[in-house]
Amino acid sequence: MTGVQGTRTRAAVLVESGRVAPYAESRPLEVTSLRLDPPGPGELLIRVGAAGLCHSDLSVINGSRLRPLPMALGHEAAGEVVEVGEGTEFEPGDHVVLAFVPACGHCERCVGGRPALCGPGAQANGAGTLLGGGRRFEAADGTRPHHHLGVSAFSEYTVVSARSAVKVDRDLPFETAALFGCAVLTGAGAALYSAQITPGDSVAVFGLGGVGLAALIAAKAAGASTLIAIDVVPHKRDLALRLGATHVVEGGPKAVEQVREITGSGAEKVIDTTGVVPVLEQSYAATRAGGTTVTVGLPAPGQNLTLPALSLVAEEKTLRGSYLGSSVPRRDIPRFIGMYKSGVLPVDALLSHRLTLDEVNEGFDRLHTAEAVRQVITF
Repeated sequence: MTGVQGTRTRAAVLVESGRVAPYAESRPLEVTSLRLDPPGPGELLIRVGAAGLCHSDLSVINGSRLRPLPMALGHEAAGEVVEVGEGTEFEPGDHVVLAFVPACGHCERCVGGRPALCGPGAQANGAGTLLGGGRRFEAADGTRPHHHLGVSAFSEYTVVSARSAVKVDRDLPFETAALFGCAVLTGAGAALYSAQITPGDSVAVFGLGGVGLAALIAAKAAGASTLIAIDVVPHKRDLALRLGATHVVEGGPKAVEQVREITGSGAEKVIDTTGVVPVLEQSYAATRAGGTTVTVGLPAPGQNLTLPALSLVAEEKTLRGSYLGSSVPRRDIPRFIGMYKSGVLPVDALLSHRLTLDEVNEGFDRLHTAEAVRQVITF
């Protein structure tokens, strides 16, 4: 129910990080009723249609990435605009995909074409507020849960900055559209923009979750001739083969040697999506001289990377970070959706489980045990 007094919504709120799995028993996420303030200037009230479960959510739940609590979690979503604040170009009824960096559009990085690095957006995300400041959720006891990356998608309704929203066609199912807000934007962007894969390249992808498989299908679309998929989980390697990998390698101590055997001297472009420092070190080692290693994973703060420094010069290797796939959401979400509709990016294959909001803790058990690729809560 919506109105001038706000909206009632059921949302999954993280009240304490670090509870141990199985999460179906420890229940780190509490599904509770909250009130939502009406959208302010430059903001939107969204009815969430679908929201994806991502390792970035899990890292907040398990405490490896600290965020202010309590927090209404979730950052990958699609939904319908219900109400608009002053000064936005959106209208009620618009379908949107939500991006997890609310790019202000005015700072030096935004103006320079790198909205993923928006300073005000990063500051708001770190503080658990919307881009304009403040929090719009309110619990029955008067406390105000924080927003997760400006989205808070595990909720029937949410208020976001209009700078977090990208309008999309209404014929795209919400459960598919949601994946473009993180998994596809990050993975495909890493392949096409950060790694700049071109026809004939040899490519290796370490980690075959939603982001890794999105990188793999984008690499195939870009014309990679040798496409190696690496993961410790057999069913994910099988899926990678169905999606176009030319080779699969079991993750572990022999992975670098096997990539080198397949390619002769290492892959030209290597993408690490795991957020695990030893795997990033393997990814760099599996990159040939003159090649590029791209990492999109988020290791826990305080972890350090050890690399042979000489190789950066003597082998002219490049190591590049990629946040949000080095993408521009307002440009690239429509672009990637167009590629999906043309059959080039089979994004539906990434969706492994559908669940309800009340099953959110069980969903994170599947993510924790690597049973799932991409799960979506549907509303």
